[in-house]
Amino acid sequence: MLAGVMLLVSACSSAKAGTPVPNGAEAAAYVSAKFSATLDKLGDRFNGVDSRKSVLDTFARFDNRKINSTVTAVQLGRPPARLAKNHSNLDSNEYLDSYHPANSPVEYLLLGPVYASLAPTHWVSMPYTAGDLNECFWAGTQDVCKMLGAVSDSVDQGRAKTASSKADGGVELTADVTLDAYLTNRVVVFPQDILDQIGADMKTKTLQARIVLDPAGKLTEIELGGTISGGGHELELRSHYRLDGTPTENDLPKIPDPSDVTVLADSAAVSDFYARMGEIQGR
Repeated sequence: MLAGVMLLVSACSSAKAGTPVPNGAEAAAYVSAKFSATLDKLGDRFNGVDSRKSVLDTFARFDNRKINSTVTAVQLGRPPARLAKNHSNLDSNEYLDSYHPANSPVEYLLLGPVYASLAPTHWVSMPYTAGDLNECFWAGTQDVCKMLGAVSDSVDQGRAKTASSKADGGVELTADVTLDAYLTNRVVVFPQDILDQIGADMKTKTLQARIVLDPAGKLTEIELGGTISGGGHELELRSHYRLDGTPTENDLPKIPDPSDVTVLADSAAVSDFYARMGEIQGR
């Protein structure tokens, strides 16, 4: 555990729930001192031996154009099996479920009807190449790491607001996050024609972040969002990640029947597949 987290938890373990941590400290200075290093490294705490079940809701609206999706994710066992179900809340036919069974040399992707033209079967498989990558490359935590990066950048700029103890001995952090930090960390990836309409004045405005750590310093929840106007445009953003109970084997699918799997055998086939997927998503 990072020293910053240890100091933080130790300082707040006996504090009254809901009070600044420690009592009497100037909030912004305290948060910046205790959380900067912690936020920089929180992504590393998504290690491969932690079983967890989580939900991430993402909503983004630029004027009348919207993104609205939910990712439910499961990581279970040592080494872990991983499942991430990415479903649109605007179109029930648009979804992609990625599944990597423990120790499998391949990972599987279930194609929703919107992506049915990409393969003649419901599933595709491809070589699993992420074994040595940081957990932040996994679909279940990738966006969370981006959110933490945006918060960390803003805290480093002195935009931390409060740190309060919780009844269970955990800690809640709040901070202002600039839109510039949000975009730089690609929390949501916008098409270029939208980015071209987001002016410099909008990028200096802030969103609100809330981070919850349990008594052991483990991330249990993060929210980031707000509404920003400028240049005749309005941008509304909401992302909310939280743990969602204890995972079991029942949360994982069976390995797909080979007759219902299209095999993408090499990097060229995988690249072609994702290029065609990008064309569908760009329509």
